[in-house]
Amino acid sequence: MTFKKLVTFILMALFIFYVKGQTVENTSYTTSSGEKVLRLEMIVPVDKKTAWNYFTKDELLKKWIAPLVHIELKTGGSILTNYNKDKSLDDSSSIRLGIINYLDEELITLKVKLNDNFSQKVQGEDGNLQELIQFINTGNGKTKIISSMIGWGKGEDWDKTYCFFEKGIFGPTKNCIKRLNNF
Repeated sequence: MTFKKLVTFILMALFIFYVKGQTVENTSYTTSSGEKVLRLEMIVPVDKKTAWNYFTKDELLKKWIAPLVHIELKTGGSILTNYNKDKSLDDSSSIRLGIINYLDEELITLKVKLNDNFSQKVQGEDGNLQELIQFINTGNGKTKIISSMIGWGKGEDWDKTYCFFEKGIFGPTKNCIKRLNNF
């Protein structure tokens, strides 16, 4: 599994229904206990059930994520993808994202596992790194999708990792430019 493909999967989860003129809003924050939350929001022009189905049905996942895909929607399940249609989902090049939990048409929580593109320190400490994808009915056939990455560790290596994910969506922010130059 390449890191680029993992990042693509996470970013695609946000841009699934991208329509010209729509924007992704960065609403990231730090919790009262000092934990970082990389939070991104967008409103998509489909009802909540349709938005949910694009994340949880094989035939709809294939339309936006990869030519080969299978989701086992259950706590402890996974999403398997492969970008090479000539391979199989059993191939070592497939990506597996664990499903920690879900609430039908409300929330799906994915386990993010960092690879060798990151320091050994963060790889060894990424046990709590997750992506929560929320689905909120906003009325008029629209749905707000909120992606929150949580479980970041502390220290310079973790700051660089956070900045890497933030940069992938918004470009480097002032706080991250210096850290990314050394990444």
